[in-house]
Amino acid sequence: MTHHALRLGTRRSRLAMAQSGLVAEAVRQVTGRPVELVEITTYGDVSREHLAQIGGTGVFVSALRDALLGGEIDFAVHSLKDLPTAQPEDLTLAAIPVREDPRDALIARDGLTFEQLPDGARVGTGSPRRMAQLNAWARTLGRRIETVPIRGNIDTRIGYVEKGELDAVVLAAAGLNRLGRTGEATELLSPDAVLPAPGQGALAVECAATHEHLAARLAELDDPFTRAAVTAERSLLAALEAGCSAPVGALADFQAGERAVTEMRLRGVVGTTDGSTLVQLSTTGHVPTSRDDVSVPATMGRELAAEMLAKGAAGLMGERAL
Repeated sequence: MTHHALRLGTRRSRLAMAQSGLVAEAVRQVTGRPVELVEITTYGDVSREHLAQIGGTGVFVSALRDALLGGEIDFAVHSLKDLPTAQPEDLTLAAIPVREDPRDALIARDGLTFEQLPDGARVGTGSPRRMAQLNAWARTLGRRIETVPIRGNIDTRIGYVEKGELDAVVLAAAGLNRLGRTGEATELLSPDAVLPAPGQGALAVECAATHEHLAARLAELDDPFTRAAVTAERSLLAALEAGCSAPVGALADFQAGERAVTEMRLRGVVGTTDGSTLVQLSTTGHVPTSRDDVSVPATMGRELAAEMLAKGAAGLMGERAL
């Protein structure tokens, strides 16, 4: 008996195709069914505007979700940091596989690290979150950098450094890793200096809520630790989004006891893009014991966000009209 192929919807970029290929292979193994990649062009892929202008979240996601709901594909793979924080009821986040390296990576000329960059160095990034933290870091070193908004795929961005137009660019380490290009990073930025985007390095595997059997099989790819971590990060983001329009960095990581992982630490930061003001806080809590108990990390995220708002996060870039 032959099973028809499962159709996996993916963005067309080389990175998206690489990520989807990894998930496709894992799904073949748990379902025993062939998986074919269906390439979908999203608004974020065709628009030439800066991501901050086209509303960042959702621009890479909605076309894939439309294809899911329209039955053109059976499941989709997203970069979790691209997903809006509110989950639609008609779609299921069936699996969040083991996370790649969540850190940001610096690719600088002449093999330089961030602390070795000269005063006034031009650093390419289109992310207000990265700008805020990189500018703040430069200030602590008694220097300033010029952040230059850039877009494009990894080759385009690294090309600015190779051609000498920029001194450095900052990218997600996970993307470099998935393309086998980690060696090009001149420094992996410590989360103590730069917190990543909520969910960075993690993938989300989504299907229609009505496909319960498929969702159950996809769930075999789920990593409960990654799910707990990104739930905490995204719940912090959602609570801050409601009260503040400043860029948000967040990372949850685990403290292992002698036998098992028992504690999760959540760190969050918001700041002005010039790096003059940062609100940075952390909290620790217990790791949920079952995959379905996302209330613990979700509460951690909300409570840390409330503390950050109380410490002045809301005022950093003007109150968001509620």
